[in-house]
This record gives sequence, structure tokens and C-alpha cells, in this order.
Amino acid sequence: MSVRGESSLKTRLLVLRHGQSEWNALGRWQGQADIALTTEGIDQARQAAKKIGKFDLIAASSLQRARHTAEIIAENHGVNDLIIDDRLKESFIGPWEGLTYDEIESGWPGYLNSGKQPKDFEPNQNVLQRMTAAFIDIADKCRGGQALVISHSGVIRTIRRELKVTDTKLDNLGGCWFDVLPDGQISAGRIINVISQTHSSESL
Repeated sequence: MSVRGESSLKTRLLVLRHGQSEWNALGRWQGQADIALTTEGIDQARQAAKKIGKFDLIAASSLQRARHTAEIIAENHGVNDLIIDDRLKESFIGPWEGLTYDEIESGWPGYLNSGKQPKDFEPNQNVLQRMTAAFIDIADKCRGGQALVISHSGVIRTIRRELKVTDTKLDNLGGCWFDVLPDGQISAGRIINVISQTHSSESL
């Protein structure tokens, strides 16, 4: 049996949503607002750290709710070289930042149910391009291995929709696997929930 070089191997990324943030708890859409974790969110990250396996590297969005989640997991696993990448940030959501679901529905009737976005909302194609570029760079650092990526619900779901796979709401510390091939092709795998939760936070 021939041995394939590292450059020919696919790399697996487990991409998870961060722990509960202060605005998640209030039901407010965050976008790129830099909101801290709640006490529950910190506890969720600690629970996740005990349940997930070992990874070749850990990367995170630069927004503190994702970065803090990754720091907790990395510390538990003895990982010191955490990778922080701006491209893993949540979508920019323009005028919806800080609003609740009801406030968005009141100001933009029918937009949420139809998937329509307001002016200044970051285009899905832009999200796909920056996230894909980040995934490829992360994969190149551990070709043929596995990386853990802490990011955000909106961008994870946008990638899945753009890849034409089933979209679903994600709990905090929920996410999915992505495979990155050496030629830069990306495919989305199964949805997972790392921890059990009594309630979910559905705002971006």
C-alpha cells in the first residue's frame, strides 16, 4: 500500500459557536459587537473542554465571546499557541445590531422568515470567502490532522447554506465538522452539540 504525502490529506475542522454571551442571554443580535460571556457561558466552555478530544491546534474569532471560550478550552488541554483570526468573526449585521427578534420583525416585517437582509448587512458571499480563506490557512498548519475553531452561529450557518447543506439553529457550543481538501475545496459534515443545554440562545 502506498503512503500518501501530507499535502494530499484532508484536514478536519470542528467549528463551534462560542459560549453564551450577555446579549445571547437577552436575546439581542450581536453581529460584530464585542460582547462578553456570561457566567453560564464560561461554565459551558469549561464543560465543553472536558468533553471534546485532543486537537492539533485551536483557533478562534477575535471577538471576546469566542476568544474567551477558546482560551478556556485551550487552557484545559494545555495548548499555549492559540490562533486568533479576524476572519472568523460573526457577520456584520448593520442596523440589526443590538436588537431583539421582535424588534427586527417590527422594523423589517417578514425579513427574518424570508431570509432577506437589510442594507449594510454583510453579503453571504463575503462571509463565505473570508471564512473559507481562514479555514484553508488553519488546515495548512495541521494538514491531515484536526483543528478546533471557535466562531459564531451566523457565519457557520451561512457557510452551510452556501454549500447547499441542511441549515439548522445552533446552540452555544454547537457547530459542525468541515473537511478541507488540499486544493481548497471545503465540505460540511454533521452537526454536533458538545454540551446539553436547558435552553438555547438563538440570536446571532
